[in-house]
Amino acid sequence: MYSPHTAADRDAMLRAIGADTLDELLAQIPAELRAGGYDWPAALAAPELLAHARALAAKNKPLACFAGGGARDRFVPAAVKALTQRGEFLSAYTPYQAEASQGTLQAIYEFQSSVCALYGMDAANASLYDGATALAEAVAAAARIAGRKKILLPESLHPDWRAVLATAFAAKGEPILETVPCPTGRLEPDALARRLDETVAAVVVATPNFFGLLEDGAALAALARAQGALTIAVADPVSLGVLEAPGVWGADFAVGEGQGLGNALNYGGPYLGLFACKRAHVRHVPGRICGLTTDAEGKRGFVLTLQAREQHIRRERAASNVCSNEALCALAATIHLALLGPEGLKEVAELSVDKAHRLAEKLAAVPGFRLRFAGPFFDEFALECAVPAERVRNALLKEGLLAGIPLGGYDPAWKNVLLVGATEQRTDEEIDRFAAALGRLAR
Repeated sequence: MYSPHTAADRDAMLRAIGADTLDELLAQIPAELRAGGYDWPAALAAPELLAHARALAAKNKPLACFAGGGARDRFVPAAVKALTQRGEFLSAYTPYQAEASQGTLQAIYEFQSSVCALYGMDAANASLYDGATALAEAVAAAARIAGRKKILLPESLHPDWRAVLATAFAAKGEPILETVPCPTGRLEPDALARRLDETVAAVVVATPNFFGLLEDGAALAALARAQGALTIAVADPVSLGVLEAPGVWGADFAVGEGQGLGNALNYGGPYLGLFACKRAHVRHVPGRICGLTTDAEGKRGFVLTLQAREQHIRRERAASNVCSNEALCALAATIHLALLGPEGLKEVAELSVDKAHRLAEKLAAVPGFRLRFAGPFFDEFALECAVPAERVRNALLKEGLLAGIPLGGYDPAWKNVLLVGATEQRTDEEIDRFAAALGRLAR
């Protein structure tokens, strides 16, 4: 690990602390918990280091990505990277003297406007860390608004997102999270109706859901509303290029993972949490909201309109303890959406639907393989395999294909289920190669 401190700096700090050595300072940490035994290589000159890095990079094996599960291999226009890497934007944190940074505030305002347009909502914040934490904030807000303690989560919601919610509310013990089984892969209205009562604060509706299926959001929201419960929608923003916005079909809150908008598919992040709501709930929005105004001279300007944060006055009444946002990732999403426009986003969504459905048709035709669930889907589907899904994934890796996500790690009952997706990036040749490789495996 790089350290800017010289040996003299470290010695001075140790003397101030009252320790003779670093080992003495760390002695309170049990030995079994301390890392050690590093065999660091010798230092390299810049040309040698570059050559070494290139050699390591050459070991990477390009894969055609058919995995999804919340992370999408979508095309990112070159302009997105070129603009987000400008020096004016590279500081991803909203300045504390916010109004002195009009460019940053304008970018966030335009991001919020884009999110509102996508989700059919009245207000959006400056972004959150990722989709799962955005959902946690929406759940907390809904529980406060409704004054009730129970949240209904469909089994069709991403298991990782359900785990994040469980972690978020474990210490306090509320709201109470109750999972509704989805044996058909969807949250059926009858199953929801049986769980709804006067104790339910909100129902979470993911559409497209974890299995790629589309839910009847309007029917589910109507059932929740009849019992005085709110509806929280979880939706892939790209899907909204062709699907009805959550605000139109009756959701009170809408959240999503924004990685697929202008942000590359990296190893674990950074991701981008999207959060939007109806006007009535704006005081419960976590983090920051940027607004448009005019100054004393009548000129257009941007301000931090609302900051429901724990760092400000009356912190005990803060809506959230979220202190930051994903401003640089949000900027990438904003640029991406501006470049695409409504028609471009629709085209990306339609291409994804077309490629995923052609892939599903080809894979389901292979003996021993079939779609696990019936019903319409967007760009992902669950494939029932004749053998454990992990075996399928490992076999196709050797052929340059990341075939999907084996679901047995989430539930042993799903050990033969592979979650497969196809974005606009997948080619006909890659789809045919996938089907052919699966056919060889079936033999």
